[in-house]
Amino acid sequence: MPPGTALYGRAVSTTPGPAPAPDLFTWEFASDPYPAYAWLREHAPVHRTTLPSGVEAWLVTRYADARQALADQRLSKNPAHHVEPGKTGIPGERSAGLMTHLLNIDPPDHTRLRRLVSKAFTPRRVAEFTPRVQELTDRLIDSFVERGGADLIHEFAFPLPIYAICDLLGVPEEDQDDFRDWAGMMIRHGGGPRGGVARSVKKMRGYLAELIHRKREEPGDDLISGLIKASDHGEHLTENEAAAMAFILLFAGFETTVNLIGNGVYQLLRHPGERARLQASLAAGETGLLETGVEELLRFDGPVEMATWRYATQALTIGGQEIPAGDPVLVVLAAADRDPERFDGPDVLDLARRDNQHLGYGHGIHYCLGAPLARLEGQTALATLLTRLPDLRLAADPAELRWRGGLIMRGLRTLPVEFSPSVPVLVTDGPSGM
Repeated sequence: MPPGTALYGRAVSTTPGPAPAPDLFTWEFASDPYPAYAWLREHAPVHRTTLPSGVEAWLVTRYADARQALADQRLSKNPAHHVEPGKTGIPGERSAGLMTHLLNIDPPDHTRLRRLVSKAFTPRRVAEFTPRVQELTDRLIDSFVERGGADLIHEFAFPLPIYAICDLLGVPEEDQDDFRDWAGMMIRHGGGPRGGVARSVKKMRGYLAELIHRKREEPGDDLISGLIKASDHGEHLTENEAAAMAFILLFAGFETTVNLIGNGVYQLLRHPGERARLQASLAAGETGLLETGVEELLRFDGPVEMATWRYATQALTIGGQEIPAGDPVLVVLAAADRDPERFDGPDVLDLARRDNQHLGYGHGIHYCLGAPLARLEGQTALATLLTRLPDLRLAADPAELRWRGGLIMRGLRTLPVEFSPSVPVLVTDGPSGM
């Protein structure tokens, strides 16, 4: 398909400028959306466009406007406020009875449910999970280290967060490969842009209903068991709420980390000076550059392109643009995090960047609950890859790589790499199928 050919649709320009508005949602745009976002920031910072689904929505692209919108209580997360209910959100979640999760509700229900779930993501709980993440990381690298080549998306970045979140939720080892298959259908969009996702959601819902029943009979030290028995001022989660929470933690928790690792490795390989700088720091036993580096990769080419849906509950103004009540609003995190009004040299990758209040995990009461776990997985994955595979290099022309053309997430379909073969570290006691 030639560059510029529409993959989903064409932008609708509402602000005159010296040049026509760029095409959005094309193959070319998916490969590198940042020039288009730079144009929008300058000429149409709050921009009405027709989305791939045919829904019209407002894109917010400047950092200051984005930060305001993410915390604005007049922008609801409840799809019932949309003028066309049922046309937004995750395909299949409505028919599967999985709507009552944190991405679709407002306070006070959001406050109640988030308080219950946040107990699984305290610094102490995440720290306790560190050895398991390291074990999974090493085991996955062991599976291809002797070959001298791999597809880092399918063989590493994709399975790592799947197995990690399954462990956290309490999915038995013998069922984890089913979750991996369903998750794979989600990011491949098999059977059409929405059909594969909807089928996977339906299968997950059926499995979660069964798993919740089993956990009621035999609870364990896992998140689903905790959700079942947790209470907040005497209010227990309903089974639908527990299933919806488990579903969204899996759905939102795995693909963000897939893209964090995939995009992060890709950018390090494209920026050899920064990659060498990080490897030298790791060799010296230092972790500071790794920590700031992951934050910079989140800012520079993050896994979440747009924040999840918001709906105007009343007419309001963002960035000088009036938004009618009922209209959807999408905050473009990828555009905001390259805003030169907020970041010095925004198009430069600087792993030591200190002033880096990026919006990669959102802002306000909907700030990503799983951010500590995602950071742990990202830091562990990058540090281990660069240490165990020191001569890691791309095995394809960057121009030949393809990006998934979605709406919320942005990541590579494949990431072929080469390296000098070595001997596995022989980690034991991992999940089935590995």
